[in-house]
Amino acid sequence: MTAPTPLMIHDQMFWLTTERGIFWEKESVLILADLHFGKTGHFRKNGIGVPHAVYKEDMQRMVDLISLFKPKKLIAVGDLFHSADNLELSLFSKIRSDFALMEFILVKGNHDILADHWYEKNNIQLAYGSYGLDEFNFVHDPAEVPSNNNAFYFSGHLHPAITISGMGKQSLSFPCYYFTENTAILPAFSKFSGTAKVSKKKSNRIFAIVEHSIIEINN
Repeated sequence: MTAPTPLMIHDQMFWLTTERGIFWEKESVLILADLHFGKTGHFRKNGIGVPHAVYKEDMQRMVDLISLFKPKKLIAVGDLFHSADNLELSLFSKIRSDFALMEFILVKGNHDILADHWYEKNNIQLAYGSYGLDEFNFVHDPAEVPSNNNAFYFSGHLHPAITISGMGKQSLSFPCYYFTENTAILPAFSKFSGTAKVSKKKSNRIFAIVEHSIIEINN
């Protein structure tokens, strides 16, 4: 796994990874967004032959991040799961039991429709609307961030991506971390997801995930 990229936010150290997750050093927290676990199973159940390997790769990347940082807590800022329960979620339950001592917080997103008892059974603490820790807050949709706030918010939902243009009218799109003065929008953790194009603005910072590197976009 590529070494993570350090980033100071409000005088605290965070680490951006090429595996689409952020580690908060002080509180030992791994932050992920839009994992959409079970999405491939949902598509197969509806007759679309998406390979099971796609889901297993996403699960393995989560395990790799947990194994690397050994976080005390994992905060998922929405859309941990994609839809109703299906057979794929049994693999998640097994992995959750392997890391039973790690606290798991889910800020519920629009796709998190499983019954509350399923989360309870898997030792997942639910947060509705927002979750706060120290001076930082966590929401699913960046539109839920209040205006004129002094706190810093982490969110997901948009699946941000940046398009980089080259010679000959060629262009490529890459998932990215998108930062404003008081917000961070994480890329979708799931690689089986669409993206929404974002653009660089003067006061914002964008970090593109380009294969095994993180590149800050300056223009």
